[in-house]
Order: sequence, then structure tokens, then C-alpha cells
Amino acid sequence: MSQESTDTPSAAEADDYLSRRALRRGSAGWVLLTGLGVAYVVSGDYSGWNFGLAEGGFGGLAIAMVLMGAMYACMVFALAELSSILPTAGGGYGFARRALGPWGGFLTGTAILIEYVLAPAAIVIFIGDYVESLGLFGLESGWPLYLVCFAIFLGIHLWGVGEALRFSFVVTGIAVAALVVFALSALPEFSFGALDDIPVDPSAAGSSSWLPFGLLGIWAAFPFGMWFFLGVEGVPLAAEETKEPARTLPRAIRWSMGVLVVLAVVTFFAAAGARGSSAIQDAGNPLVEALQPDGEATTLSRIVNYAGLAGLVASFFSLIYAGSRQLFALSRAGYLPRFLSLTSRRKAPYLGLLVPGSIGFLLAAASGNGARMLNIAVFGATISYALMSLSHIVLRRREPGLPRPYRTPGGVVTSSVALVLACAALVATFLVDVTAALIALAVYAVAVAYFGLYSRKHLVAKAPEEEFAALAAAEAELTRD
Repeated sequence: MSQESTDTPSAAEADDYLSRRALRRGSAGWVLLTGLGVAYVVSGDYSGWNFGLAEGGFGGLAIAMVLMGAMYACMVFALAELSSILPTAGGGYGFARRALGPWGGFLTGTAILIEYVLAPAAIVIFIGDYVESLGLFGLESGWPLYLVCFAIFLGIHLWGVGEALRFSFVVTGIAVAALVVFALSALPEFSFGALDDIPVDPSAAGSSSWLPFGLLGIWAAFPFGMWFFLGVEGVPLAAEETKEPARTLPRAIRWSMGVLVVLAVVTFFAAAGARGSSAIQDAGNPLVEALQPDGEATTLSRIVNYAGLAGLVASFFSLIYAGSRQLFALSRAGYLPRFLSLTSRRKAPYLGLLVPGSIGFLLAAASGNGARMLNIAVFGATISYALMSLSHIVLRRREPGLPRPYRTPGGVVTSSVALVLACAALVATFLVDVTAALIALAVYAVAVAYFGLYSRKHLVAKAPEEEFAALAAAEAELTRD
């Protein structure tokens, strides 16, 4: 017998509770959502992935990118099915709640929240570095600039979801267009010999010119292969603000992933082949470095540099959105303090935006270590991937008759591939940054203690994700009777 309990207010009280926690419905179609999926990720094409060259070389990172791309592809197909079943703001938490119970839902939602609170904090530091390097208005990277970024972009989100998604779509379009321009400019300089120019470590098992750090380097490059796709799983979090979500979400998820795969392959080969893997493996802006063989800035490299800033802004902005919706859903259902899910007259979860935004600003201002915070975000992401993939498998096995407007190609085989690769990626985070993994575990432990000691006994029965799970329990009980 489960020890979790739910609060069951009267119908009038429930209606009032939910009316004060309502999002603006029908604000986004599949095109805007596809843009949102790309926006989550596009900054990863401009920087971060190239550090995987220092872990695995070109061959190691290429294999890691293929394997992580396969993990994301399999996972988003599973998420497309799950989002058509339960199109609510809870996203991954809601799916796991139905499949794995309250504990599974909370563990999944918390892991997602770690990713979406830490990633903007890291990206705002990168924005500061870009602004300083470009010499914009003489600004320097530091807490005043971080504060301005959070204030401006939180303000747009507070204005309304439609306005926020349209802004994100425009900025993302600029960043994607610049990636195309970069590739067309870099490919004429492409050389296969430049791809594997990193010195070989002869002591590494299985080392070669393509795998200079051996077979283990492939595994160590997993987290960096993820940077080409990290965040795309956040599309279902827009479910309650979407037109015809059961049809729109699967379509947007699939298109987002397709666009990201093309951008990843083109960017990776063009950058490494134009300048050489060795030259860009430690660069903070590898695409700009690839266009400056003599270290001298050109008109084109400046354009790409500005576009890199646009890509960072797009990801920063959209990840704030994703974090607010995950926090909103967990709070509305009682897993986190309920006041965090209150919405404004414009139907924006204002505390769900302001609280994680404030935490992100403080983390950025206090640490200034963007790489460390991104590694913590990756740790949380891999846990959520494993649990969401497992949720698909469990629901397919336990509730085969559940109405599924969209069905995952390959069924549980597809989600099983995602599960295995997610677990491998989780272990790989310890190979890259043990400290970041331990920090994430400590945050996780505090959250689990809160849920175990308090919130699991005060869940809100009328929250959409809880009602969906209660319906499943009632149907199972009728079947047993």
C-alpha cells in the first residue's frame, strides 16, 4: 500500500485552486514549438561540443555524437507518444508519474528541474563572455550584465507566452541562418587531413589517429556529444499552451530533432575540417576560430560571432521557459510548495519564473564557472532521460490499450535503446567532472528528503497529472475486481 496521500478539496475549492494556476491555452502551433525545440539547443552548436575533441579526438567525439544522437532520437520518439497521451505542462514528470508512481514522477521532475535551472545560469556566463569579447558598449562580463539579462528576458516571459515564443523563434532563426552561412564559408577550406590532427596518446588502449585517446575517449566524449541535442526534450512542457497538443507536440518534437541532427553534422565537420581538430579543441568560440586561420578577425567571423551571441540568447531564453513550466507543474500538484504555481492575469507563472531565475542569477554571480554548472545540468538531464525512457517501456507493457494518437516507431525497442544509452551517459559524467556529479547528487538528496518527509503526503488530487494517475489506479482496481 502506498503511503502517499492527496488532498481532496471540494469541487468549488478545486476549481478555484486550478483557476489561479491556469496557463494561456492555444498560444502555440507546431511551427513555434519546433522553433522552441531548436532554441533550447542551438547555443550548443556554437560552443561547448568542441571540448569533446580534447576527450576523445575527432573519431571519439564523432562516435559519441552518433550514439548520443541515437539516444535523443529514440527518446524523442518515445516522448512524442507520451505527450500525445498526456499533454500537460508536467512533461516528463507527468509521464513518469503515471508509469512509475509519485516517487518516479518526483525523481524525474526534479532531475529535469536541475537541468533547466542550472543551464541558464551557465549560459548567461557565456553570454557575458561573448559580450565582453565583442566589445559591445564597453561592457564586461560580471554580475551586473547577468542581472540585466535575467531582468530583460524574465520580463518578456512575464508579458506572455505567445510573445515569448515569437521572440525566441526570431532569435533562433538568426542563429540557424548564421550556422548555414558558417558552413558554406568553411567548407571550401575543408580538409580530411585536418580532422585527425590531434597527437596520439600511445598509452591509451585502442588509440589511433582517429581515436587519439583510445576507446575510453569515446565514452568520455558522451557529455559533449549531448551538447548538440541537450534540451530538445523540453518541447512537451509547452503542452497546455499548445493548439491541439495531441497532434501538434509529436510533430514539433520530430521536426526539432530532424533540424538539430542536420545542424550538428554540418557544424561538426565544417568546423573541424576547416581549421583542424587540434586548433579548436579548447576554443571558447570554435566556429569563429575556424574562420580565422591567422587569428585575424574578418567580416564573416564577426558575423558568426554576433550570431553565436544570438544562439546563446535563444537557448538562455527558452530554457528559462522550460524550467518555469516544470516548476509550475510540480508545484501545482503539491510536489513543491504550491504558491510557486500561481499565475498572473496574463496567465504567466510569475513565481515559477522569478524564483528559478533568481537562483540562476545568484549561482552565476557567485561562481562564474559556466562549465561546472553545465556539467551539473547534464547529470540531471541523463537521470531524467533514463526515467522517461523507462516510463515509455512500463506504460507499453502495463497499459497496452491506452489510447495513443501517436505511436513510437519500434515500440519498446526504441525506448530501450534510449534507456541503455542514457545510463551510459550518466556514468560518463563522472569521467568528465566528478565534482559536478557529486554536487548534483547532493541537490537531489535534499529534494528527495523534502518529498519523503513532507510533500508526498500533501499532493493535489485535482492536478491533471495526479488525476491521470488516479484514473489508471481506478481502472486497475476495476480489472482486479
